[in-house]
Amino acid sequence: MGKTTPVTSRRALLRALTATPIAVSTAIASPWDEALAALHQHYDDKPTSPLRSRAGRKLSRVRYHRAESFLPDRHPRLDQDWPQFLYRAGIAAQLGLSSHLLDVGFPDPWCARHIRLHVAKSLAYANATGLGHDCPDMARLAAVLDPYWKWNQPRLFGEPEPDYDGFTVEQVRPLLRALLDRVHEVTGHPRPSGWRRGQREIRS
Repeated sequence: MGKTTPVTSRRALLRALTATPIAVSTAIASPWDEALAALHQHYDDKPTSPLRSRAGRKLSRVRYHRAESFLPDRHPRLDQDWPQFLYRAGIAAQLGLSSHLLDVGFPDPWCARHIRLHVAKSLAYANATGLGHDCPDMARLAAVLDPYWKWNQPRLFGEPEPDYDGFTVEQVRPLLRALLDRVHEVTGHPRPSGWRRGQREIRS
């Protein structure tokens, strides 16, 4: 019979990342190393090794809950203000992705310095470290939102709005919902208080 190669579960990998960087290299081989090295080189970022901590996990939960609160769905009047809708969409997406990055052990100061408000970059790092949200439409939306501050800028003297790549409110909503659902699933964070009631109100 042929040999089978043991598969490292995400849970086992994250347990190793909670210990020390040395433990990752000696006790368990991280499948993220190569992908992270490629991203560091592509973006010219200072390399970092994810290391989980209780503080990071706690902050990750806060970021996920804030992401849910920033969803444009909770502010129906934004449907009539497309730039503000996309601005809040960018904040929600970035907070959700930040929740994942903090959960797997990225230092928050490193994220603030290197990722900043770049949603597409945040999505790339998240997918490289186990988020597993390889949705082409979400990747396209992330590029539209990146960096999200541009949707909150005043347009003077007839300056055109940034390109929104043909997206509509009806298309953006389910993409954001799917992203945050994935973050919830992968991180294991509980839904924020009142989440189910809010979902019923949105559907009504």
